[in-house]
Amino acid sequence: MAAIPQPQHQVVQAIYALYEQREAGQPGGGGHRAHLGASVIGHACERHLWLLFRWAHREAFDGRMLRLFEAGRQFEPRIVAELRAIGVQVHDADEFGRQYRVSAHGGHFGGSLDGAALGLPEAPKTWAVLEFKTHSTKSFAELLTKGVQDAKPMHWAQMQAYMGLTGMERALYLAENKDTSALYQERVHADPVAFAELMARAERIITAPEPPPRVSADPAWFQCKLCAFHGLCHGVGDAAQAPEVNCRTCAHSTPEMDGDARWSCALHQRDLTDAQQRTGCAGHRYIPILIERIGQQAGATPEPDGNATVHYRRDDGGTFSNGAAPAFSSAEIRAAKHKSMLADGQVQQLKSAWPGARMVA
Repeated sequence: MAAIPQPQHQVVQAIYALYEQREAGQPGGGGHRAHLGASVIGHACERHLWLLFRWAHREAFDGRMLRLFEAGRQFEPRIVAELRAIGVQVHDADEFGRQYRVSAHGGHFGGSLDGAALGLPEAPKTWAVLEFKTHSTKSFAELLTKGVQDAKPMHWAQMQAYMGLTGMERALYLAENKDTSALYQERVHADPVAFAELMARAERIITAPEPPPRVSADPAWFQCKLCAFHGLCHGVGDAAQAPEVNCRTCAHSTPEMDGDARWSCALHQRDLTDAQQRTGCAGHRYIPILIERIGQQAGATPEPDGNATVHYRRDDGGTFSNGAAPAFSSAEIRAAKHKSMLADGQVQQLKSAWPGARMVA
């Protein structure tokens, strides 16, 4: 029996599309965050964090998921109003209406506080970082059983970063069960040792010229198989992915530690604006280890403009190059659906015969 087609609910689809359009209209297309965030510094895998910071891949969310994220954000003003209604002094925005921000490591690490509170019933004279989260019923039950440090280590690390960077020694974690509206609270104490380790970790990730080791070499490891970077880290053959083409995946760019999230380009001898970083240029050359799943680096040939063509050898013995035509540009390497085509002799002959030809899929 044939499946009955599901109706296309135009109102629902229009609402989902609205969220997708809003996301696309955000700076940078609603994608990559300019800094390494305190909200993720507790992630289990340092390579994941490095790839995130280096804009290697942008995870796309559909309208339904974007609407779900928005529902979580709507919890914040509601709980702030409730805290104020019970007599707690809450500071959640500066004089310009913006969330309070903290940063470190030349502006490359930071985050935005949900707020700071004074007058909490348990400790009325002690300032506390406020952190608000929403949970599914399953996640909420785990939180009740284990507490935030064990159930949600990334949330705990986020609060440690905020406490350390603001000098506050307490945090209040307030969580809501999205299905029942039940609330959970936990007072978290500052851990100076953990804060120092988190800051060292952030600096290590920001300054690393190449990605750190994976959390696991097993592609089926539970923390790897659902990761957005799985194809970059573990893909083999035509399943291997190439990163996005932007300045942060380019071998010429460096995050500088002496400014406000400053990046420099060794090829063009200049600092890079946020817009330039997101766009990249024709001189882009992949950081070689980023495409090691496609081919191992096998040398480089200088170009007249000071750039270089980087050569790669595949496991099957074929070779390809990342550089000026007739070599493949980074955009072509990323676009190639079947990466074996990069080393195909006929494809390379066509590239040599027509230098303006481009691989688009």
